[in-house]
Amino acid sequence: MAHIGIICVPATGHLNPMTTLGYELKQRGHQVTVIGILDAKEKSEVAGLDFLGYAEEDRPLGFISASLSRMGQLSGLKAFRYTIELFQQSTVLMMEKGLEAIRASHVDLLLIDQASFGASSVAEYLKIPFISVSCALVLNRDNLVPPLNLGWKYSPSFLAKLRNQFGYRLLDLLVKPISETVNQYRQLWNLHPFTDANDAYSKIAQICQQPAEFELPRQSLPPHFHFTGAFHNSKSRAKVDFPYDKLNGKPLIYASMGTIQNRLLEVFHQIAEACQDLDAQLVISLGGSVDPENIPPFTGNPIVVKYAPQLELLQKAQLTITHAGLNTTLESLSYGVPMVAIPIANDQPGVAARIAWTETGVVIPV
Repeated sequence: MAHIGIICVPATGHLNPMTTLGYELKQRGHQVTVIGILDAKEKSEVAGLDFLGYAEEDRPLGFISASLSRMGQLSGLKAFRYTIELFQQSTVLMMEKGLEAIRASHVDLLLIDQASFGASSVAEYLKIPFISVSCALVLNRDNLVPPLNLGWKYSPSFLAKLRNQFGYRLLDLLVKPISETVNQYRQLWNLHPFTDANDAYSKIAQICQQPAEFELPRQSLPPHFHFTGAFHNSKSRAKVDFPYDKLNGKPLIYASMGTIQNRLLEVFHQIAEACQDLDAQLVISLGGSVDPENIPPFTGNPIVVKYAPQLELLQKAQLTITHAGLNTTLESLSYGVPMVAIPIANDQPGVAARIAWTETGVVIPV
């Protein structure tokens, strides 16, 4: 059996699907090692995977939580720019200290999150075969599809294609610090520079946890690109306590704004006010942003928890109110739960656009 390495963004929305994938591969007899910063260790070990850390001094335990706390105060372009800043710093660490960790791991194959910038170049330099995995929306560029950070409606018209091209040029300017960093190291390693964003992805296989039906029509995906459906399994996640005895049997509305934008507590207050007169029960998951006992009570007396057993609650829910994070969206789709999407930043406008396009929910601006 193979020794497979996993490299992904050390945030819940990326770790959950990637560790689920690793869990399933381990069940098939493979050795699986997550290679990352210390904040990825706990979820990796809960899934029963090996863990190899790097950059412990640069990225001590708790770095991601602190970064997300700051990001949670931002929205729109400011949040996206801060995200780019974090990714550029992470790219440097990957292409220096991550390289040494990967070399020392002696893995046979790498599964690389599309958003782990620089990792595919490291794999190429070390001559390790790799597969690209899309944990967020598909990052592959296609002029038929608007950039993922924009909530533009899909249209196959000529004007829409021009609009999308303009959007990608703007996106190129925003991500320029990352692309320049990657190509600086590629030049140092005598590798050909990337001239297109799609150059970074595997020539062997690219897999995406979106169902094909939840992606906008495309014309330029490679033949080795595969839509698989959502990567989620409660067995690969930590158990979360929940006061099930407080559920009263009324239709359940589950509200979660993920682990990043949950710091915008005013949104939760607005959700509670909107639900107070409904003959339904509201459950609010704060996503670890604050402890429920440290904030004022919400209108309508909803159940409020720091973390929720999301997969279990979605099996009971009649409606999900979400920030349009891809994992919550795909898990809601898996259980046939319609959504109200409130996108805030990063790829969430793009996810919300797909919710609207597939008519699996409605979209409300924050």
